[in-house]
Amino acid sequence: MSTTDTEPDWTAEWQPVIDAIGRDFADGEVIWGGDPVEPGAIRRYLEPLELDCALHTDPEAARAAGFEDVTMPYTGVIAWTIPTAWKPGEVLFDSDDRDAQPVHTAINNADMPLGPRTTGFFGTDIEVDFHREVVAGERIGRRGRRLLSCTPKQTGVGRGAFMTWESEIVSDRGDVVGLIRIGTYAYVPHEKGDEGE
Repeated sequence: MSTTDTEPDWTAEWQPVIDAIGRDFADGEVIWGGDPVEPGAIRRYLEPLELDCALHTDPEAARAAGFEDVTMPYTGVIAWTIPTAWKPGEVLFDSDDRDAQPVHTAINNADMPLGPRTTGFFGTDIEVDFHREVVAGERIGRRGRRLLSCTPKQTGVGRGAFMTWESEIVSDRGDVVGLIRIGTYAYVPHEKGDEGE
């Protein structure tokens, strides 16, 4: 009998998460981006990319194309759905350790109420279906956080699960701008020396 025959199945800890596939973990709540989209932010987004398109830089050209104002490039929209990480009076980092992590962040797995506690987390993929362009002056956010899949897997970095989440991108004008699906891997890192096991 090998050691693995006597070890408990670690993937069983993920069964409550697997059973929750289809659940909206945000109960339809909208989490708004930290700031409205504004022309200066669009300009700063375009500069390092040298993305030269009049729809993003020239209000008259954007209006001639049927938009109210300049539009945010599709590739920049996601950043405007992320809430603020810090507000005056708050503490974001409570440690000065070299690898200190923020006390809270919108992009980790710390608020997951089911399954095993994980300390490692990263995004694996992202997919967005847009219904329309986002224009300067709008505020956008994400509505809902529906779990689409959960696959436990041991990898080179640790034991955890690959999950896919879906949210609507919504505007403060009351409509749905698009649909976003984000793949993540939440895991417990291997102890030093255990990477190959």
